[in-house]
This record gives sequence, structure tokens and C-alpha cells, in this order.
Amino acid sequence: MGINTSRRSATTTGLGPLVTGIILGGMMPVMDSTIVSIGLHTLMETFATTASTIQWVTTSYLLALAVAVPVVGWAQLRFGSRRLWLFGLITFVIGSVLCSLAWNSVSLIAFRAVQGFAAGILMPLMQTMAVQEGIEELGGLVATLSLPIAAGPILGPVLGGLVLNWMSWHWLFLINVPIGIAAIVVAVAVLPADSPVPSTGRRGLDVVGFLSVAGGLAALLLGFTNIARAGGANHPDVVIPVAAGLCLIAFFVWWPRTRDPRRTLIDITLLRFRSVASASGTLFLCGAAMYAAQFLLPLYWQALRGETVLRAALLLVPQGIGSLLSRTIAGKLSDRFGARIVSLVGFLLTAVTTVPFCFTTATTSNVLLSGVLLLRGLAIGTLLIPAMTAAYHDIDEASTPHASILTRVTQQVGTSVGTALAAVVLESAVTTHHLSGLQGFHWAFGTAVAISLLGALVSLWLPGGTDARPVAETEAELSGSVTPGR
Repeated sequence: MGINTSRRSATTTGLGPLVTGIILGGMMPVMDSTIVSIGLHTLMETFATTASTIQWVTTSYLLALAVAVPVVGWAQLRFGSRRLWLFGLITFVIGSVLCSLAWNSVSLIAFRAVQGFAAGILMPLMQTMAVQEGIEELGGLVATLSLPIAAGPILGPVLGGLVLNWMSWHWLFLINVPIGIAAIVVAVAVLPADSPVPSTGRRGLDVVGFLSVAGGLAALLLGFTNIARAGGANHPDVVIPVAAGLCLIAFFVWWPRTRDPRRTLIDITLLRFRSVASASGTLFLCGAAMYAAQFLLPLYWQALRGETVLRAALLLVPQGIGSLLSRTIAGKLSDRFGARIVSLVGFLLTAVTTVPFCFTTATTSNVLLSGVLLLRGLAIGTLLIPAMTAAYHDIDEASTPHASILTRVTQQVGTSVGTALAAVVLESAVTTHHLSGLQGFHWAFGTAVAISLLGALVSLWLPGGTDARPVAETEAELSGSVTPGR
């Protein structure tokens, strides 16, 4: 099957380098996501572009990541874990170098998509590779592999602030190169060769599904983000890409009806189950709520309040700390109260703690806002695990891998939509409605509040009671997600 089947004891001396190599590889996508977010204002000034354009630096990365996730299962069986891991590492390093060489915003956006596709390969492989190599203690594995994900929201912005404080923007991306090279060296040294793949075990990639969903999502977001620049939704630059995107997505939805749904890129027929549909909707809005604010907060402090990039980064640390603290107990809360209650309360608290940013002034205390962000982080940290565990409530074990892919993809698409929506509202408020910059941010943060409230409504659709799937398994799966609580 292309996957190494030899298993080593958890006490084997080779285990340390193996886990170290996996952590190094997984650290790049997670840290890169948060490092770049703090540098968006610098990139916007460097390339003399707008918020709705610079958001594509994040959106292209997240979209490419989303479409890569469902390909990993096929590629792992077809080429083997070791080859795929090395391909992901090498591609991410190459993408990072290309980003540092970008000559305008368009080239940077394109190269970020290369990084994002590589990230979509690396993150799902983190946990599965370590398990298949013989780590028996799942709890220890989850704790170890979760380190870069848990630390990302705390260390990433600070590291990005330090980089921009002392060096040029190019180092936002070049910082990945030594880490990536180290991960490649370790992988070559400690990962065993992949087993041969029998020809009978090979199956083709759903290229039609891949191209239709990737093209459809990109076209939809392109048309949507053109609203601010075009001055309205009836401009051809908006209508044409949106229409094309809708047609491609409609085709993608129809496509599984022509063949075995299990052989398609994403088995969307699972949405007929309430638990999968409700969890997918909840995770979509969770990703949107998190990334809308992640896009806005650094810009708010740098562009509006005049803070340095390092001070802006430090002001974001409390939110990362809050997310880390609540993430450790989210599973226990879900086991005790059920996914529906925990998600509902989490979304409501996220909305409440975003509201103060809708009423800030030019002199609102940063200490007060940082305290609010600590509470917001506590709320955000409770959102992912309950919804992910609830997804498996109504389905059989054979459908679990397909549901996992579906929910991961919807979550990542939500992060893209949230980023784009925040940017469009911010720019439209200023350029189309001629509001002040402060009022524009109020509108944009209000959009993040609305997303959170919608998430609270959708979470009421989640299955009640405790989850059928052990939370430990979901936490292990979360260690392979690129979206930490922010």
C-alpha cells in the first residue's frame, strides 16, 4: 500500500529523531501562517496595494491548503509516506524562497499558493506518519505533535514582529528555509523506505473533482473580492468570476452522482447525515470567525493605531495564550456537556469578545483590548474539538476517513472566506461608502461578530449529548490541522 508497516516500540532510540523531524516539518506551515499575518501591513505598503488585494496572500495559501488535503490520502497510498513527506518539505522550502523573490503582489500571491499546497500535504501527514512508525502512546503523541500548533498563535506573531523589526520582509519567508532543510535531512536519515505499491492497490486521482472544486472556489472568491475595487456587485469583474465559480461548484456537487462517491475527491454525499452537515457548517464558520479577526487585528494596530509591528505582535499574544489554555480542556467539556452546548457557548463568547472592537476609539486602552483578546482566545479554543467530534455521531466507521476530509476542507475554506469577507468589508466601507478608517474597521469587526453569531445558530443543529467518538482521537486528528485557535 505504499505505507511502511514495520512498527517500532515507543522506547526505540530512533523515535526521538523521528518525532523531532515531524515537528520541524509541521512547524513551518503553522508558524508561517501566523508570521505572515503580522506582516500583511508591511507587505501592503511594500507593494503599494489595497487590503482586498493583500488578503490574497493569506487566502491563496489557505485555498491551496484546502484543496491539497483531500489529495493526501490518495498520494500516500500511491507514492508512500516518505516520498510524499519529502515532496511536501521540498515544495514548501521552494515556495518560501520564491515568496522572498516576489517582485509584486501578484507573484507573491501565486508563490503563496505553492506554499499552501505543500502545507496541505504536511499537516495531515504529521500524526499519521508518527503513528504508523510505532508510537503506542497516543496521548503522548498528541501532546508532542501539538506543540508547534499550540505555540503558533503565541510565538508566530512575536517572531514575525522581531523579523520585521530587524530585517526586511523577505525574511518572513526565508526563515522557513533552514527549518525546512533540517527537516529534510532528518527525514532522509530516519524515515524508512516506503513499501512497494502493488498495481492492484493503485487507483486514479479524481482530477475532474480536484480541478472543479479548486477552480470554483478560487473564482468565487476572486469575484467576491472584486466588489470593493469595482464599486458594486453588478460589475463584470464580479459577475463573470462568480458565475463561473458557481457553475464549477455545481458541477463538483453533481459529479459524485456519476460514479462511486467513495472514489471522488470529497464524498459530499455524507452531508445527508445531520452530524456531518452540522459539523461542516460549524467548522466553516469557526474558520471564518478566527481568520477574519486574524486578518483585521494586526492591520488595526499598525495602520490605524500607529503601533510598530513588534508591539502589534505582542498585543496579540494574550489571544494565543487564551486559546492554548481552553484548548486543553475543550475535549473534557465536550464529553461532559456535549458538542452542541460547548460550541454554542464558545461562539457566543467569541461574538461578545469581538464586539468591543466595533466601538474602539483612537485612544482606547491597549491593555483593555489585550484583556478582551485573552477572553476571546479562551472562547476560540473551545470551538474546534467539539464540532470535529460531533461529525462522526451518525456515520459508520467506514465513512469516518471521508467525513474527516470533508470537515477539514470545509474548515479551511471557511478560513479563506472569512479573510476575504473581512478585507472586502473594510475596503468597501472606506472606498465605496467614504467612511473613515476607524469606521471601516468597526464595520469589518462587526462582520466578524455576525459570523460568530451565525456560528452559534448553526451549532444548535449539532447532535446533543456526549460524542460517540473518543475525544483523544479527535485531538490526534487536530494535530494534523493547520488552523490553530487564534
